[in-house]
Amino acid sequence: MPVKSRPVKSRKKAALFFSTPESLPTIGDAERASAGLQHWNEQIAKLEDLSEIEFARSLPDDPLAGRLLKAIFANSPFLSQCILRDIAFFLQLLRDGPNEGLRELTADLQALEALEADDTDRRTLMQALRSARRRAALLIALADLTGTWSLEQVTGALTRFAALTLSISLSHLLRQAMARDELVLRQPDRPLEDCGVVILAMGKLGAGELNYSSDIDIIVLFDPARIDYRGRRSTQEAMVRLTRDLVTLLEERTGDGYVFRVDLRLRPDPAAMPLALSIDAALTYYESMGQNWERAAMIKARPVAGDLALGEAFLRELAPFVWRKNLDFWAIQDIHSIKRQINVHKGGTEVALPGHNIKLGRGGIREIEFFAQTQQLIYGGRDPSLRSPRTTDALAALEKAGRINPGAAEKLTEAYQFLRRLEHRLQMIEDQQTHVLPEDEEGFATLAALMGEDSEVLFCAHVLRQLRRVESYYAELFEEAPSLSAPGNLVFTGGEAEPATLETLQQLGFADGQLVFSLVRGWHHSRHRATRSTRARELLTELMPALLQALGHTPTPDAALVKFDEFLSGLPAGVQLFSLLHANPGLLDLLAEIMGTAPALADHLSRNPGLLDAVLSADFHAYPPSRAVMGEDLRERLARARDFQDVLDLSRRWTNDRKFQVGVQILRHTNSLAETSGALSDIADTVIAALYDPVLEEFAGSHGRLPGAELAILGLGKLGSGEMTVSSDLDLIFIYDCDDGVEASDGPKPLAPSHYFARLSQRLINALTAPTAEGRLYEIDMRLRPSGQAGPIAIPLSGFRRYQEEEAWTWEHMALTRARAIAGGPALALRIEAALNEILCQERDPDRLLVNVADMRRRIDQEFTARSPWDVKHLRGGLVDLEFLAQYLQLRHAHDHPEVLAVRADLAFARLAGAGVLGTASAQQLVDAITLVRAVQGFLRVTAGAHFDEADATEGLKASLARAAGCADFAALKDRLLATAQGVLEVYEHMIETPAAEARERLGEDAG
Repeated sequence: MPVKSRPVKSRKKAALFFSTPESLPTIGDAERASAGLQHWNEQIAKLEDLSEIEFARSLPDDPLAGRLLKAIFANSPFLSQCILRDIAFFLQLLRDGPNEGLRELTADLQALEALEADDTDRRTLMQALRSARRRAALLIALADLTGTWSLEQVTGALTRFAALTLSISLSHLLRQAMARDELVLRQPDRPLEDCGVVILAMGKLGAGELNYSSDIDIIVLFDPARIDYRGRRSTQEAMVRLTRDLVTLLEERTGDGYVFRVDLRLRPDPAAMPLALSIDAALTYYESMGQNWERAAMIKARPVAGDLALGEAFLRELAPFVWRKNLDFWAIQDIHSIKRQINVHKGGTEVALPGHNIKLGRGGIREIEFFAQTQQLIYGGRDPSLRSPRTTDALAALEKAGRINPGAAEKLTEAYQFLRRLEHRLQMIEDQQTHVLPEDEEGFATLAALMGEDSEVLFCAHVLRQLRRVESYYAELFEEAPSLSAPGNLVFTGGEAEPATLETLQQLGFADGQLVFSLVRGWHHSRHRATRSTRARELLTELMPALLQALGHTPTPDAALVKFDEFLSGLPAGVQLFSLLHANPGLLDLLAEIMGTAPALADHLSRNPGLLDAVLSADFHAYPPSRAVMGEDLRERLARARDFQDVLDLSRRWTNDRKFQVGVQILRHTNSLAETSGALSDIADTVIAALYDPVLEEFAGSHGRLPGAELAILGLGKLGSGEMTVSSDLDLIFIYDCDDGVEASDGPKPLAPSHYFARLSQRLINALTAPTAEGRLYEIDMRLRPSGQAGPIAIPLSGFRRYQEEEAWTWEHMALTRARAIAGGPALALRIEAALNEILCQERDPDRLLVNVADMRRRIDQEFTARSPWDVKHLRGGLVDLEFLAQYLQLRHAHDHPEVLAVRADLAFARLAGAGVLGTASAQQLVDAITLVRAVQGFLRVTAGAHFDEADATEGLKASLARAAGCADFAALKDRLLATAQGVLEVYEHMIETPAAEARERLGEDAG
């Protein structure tokens, strides 16, 4: 139903509701004013009432009406359209004034509320609401521009109009639900009464201070016990649907415009909570997870539509959350930390007016509101007189109570009123929710004219004076609080990112400030378990500036922050970690470096956050001790174990601490890659040896022992050569020896030797691989045992020798060049070493050896083709080729030169040169090559993991990789790596591939 207009009585002279020109806007752009008057004359000719036409034609010549009309045409396209679209209403306003106009407009809207749901469809209601909003916007603007209403009257009228539209819309939707037989209302004639649904107004709507083109912040609550819903959905789903329909009614833009933009983001945890919440869910959230900034937001909350009694009851129950009589230490600390995150300067600062945000920027409206709200939070619990939701009332009450300096309330109120009027003028121009001053002179001229200023220079001076005044008072909040060393504003409360915060994030190095704001705001909204306790969030608030600065120093701050968010998501709790970081700020830099540079290490830390404790030990950055010292340390820890489960947990904690220590040293280039790979191998040796006796004791409890028998664990691959990376698995072979004639063990459940050692070996494997609360130790690879996967888990020494001498393939003998005894019986270990020496020193057919080695390398190349130069293991000329060269040459010459045997390829090359079977220059070339590729592989395993893509890698990671390999920069490293690989490939082809082709011919075999 459209809102009625009332014709104007004929008058010879314009009788206006205002009579003084002092407060009127100036005309500004005369050309636009003239164009507007031309449109005015065209439109008034269409009026049907001659008296109205006569009245309208007289207005441009009237000293007051003409100035107002021309100023609007010159400065506000939006108000111009409102006038030209509804001239009759405009004429009526000029005659009767805004008070009468608002009374009649309200009466027309209230008539809509009384209609039955089937008397008007949604389209008609939407049209009526939009028409009313357009008229209300014009009416309130005229009252404001002419100085007829004070700021409080203007914002009050805007607020009441918004509340009325919410009531009308909610009433309509409830009646519709009743008409669909989905809802039974207690008072069908008064659908909002006792309906069980309430709309809480927040922000300026709640405080009665709505601005001209504001959106409206609301929270929709309901009490399921008071709603008789009989539809197909649940009550919760029905209330969410109702809320969506409410937003559509008000927010959807049609040919008639819109009513209000609706913002629901001030509800509890908006990313996770539904659009409408039950009263119990809301109370539970605030009482368990509510934050201080949400307490501040609740200062302005009030019920405006629906079941008002329900809303009042909710706020009464919530009052202890908002108004605490005794704030604990951390709550006060949290309030002050929020303030200290805002970089303020008292006096002497420069505010660049073009583009300045008068709401969120320095010296703006938000600073006045925050000035009042922080004091209200701290002192309002004991002094109810300080609880006013209205900003100016709160300032007055704070001064009266002696909480702010004398005169502050008057000065800040004056600034607040000026900035709010300025805000309204900005929004009147195009009906946009903007708070940003123009960027150009023309824009400033328009704004100055709307403010009634003849001089743009004087206008700018006035704006600056008020902004600086606010800034000066605001800075006083921070004088007693130590700085958190933030370079600028860092505020993550509320529903929108402040421009100053986005600017600070950009200064810190973040590319996507909105992403940062969303992630950090999610932490404050308890998105992760680690941030669900109040104490955790308060600690995190304190840490935020230092944390963001540390992450900002990483090569890719945005990626580092996302990785830190993943890290937080895996934590079961946050207080312990945040307290640790709070007490040891230096840990933040390390944590940021790991998150920003070493994603693989970050993943490891995410699974074991307790590893950060190890960083605080005095020897963390020292080179890891010898294997003997580590063994003694671990044995002492395991001696305190209460049971076997304790043994598993303690061994994992110790190992992970040590591996993390070495990983950090690799990341920070504390030691060479050769040293750190040796340390990682020593750690593995130590924990395998330390677990041997406890596992044996546990096993013997059931199965006893085998007299005169021993088990030894043989390490191969990177473990055997002592060149492990942080992600290496363990290549193991279990070998036992037993006296002849021993048939079974002597325990309660006796086992034959083969079964005994097979099960004991499996127990050892389980002890090394089983995940516990402290994580896991290693992955185990048993494929190098005799007969591979088909072979027994444990094999007797005699069977091992027989297999290697009679059945083993050449590649299995190649693997044995890196084999060594790791743990178990020492006497058996010596016998195994002797057996290995005999096997490796066997005389071999040179041609058959060449062909077998070359064929094996070709099969590996076909199965594992390097995807980039950084896959240094399978890259031709990379690690596999180097190891094949070392292993081939040892098997080829060990019969005549046993001294060439070495588990490490670089040592083997040196010994081969010493024996005269490899040229010195070639040996040095190969040693340099294997040193380079192992450095690259070791560093990438810590940082990028198994796969490194230089296109996606950060510049910082590339630079750090180059440093680890001893190169000036990444480009130099890549050139060196490719040149090195090419040189190794040439050696390989010269020493293996080409001779192998000749050997095939001699053996009469096909090259395929």
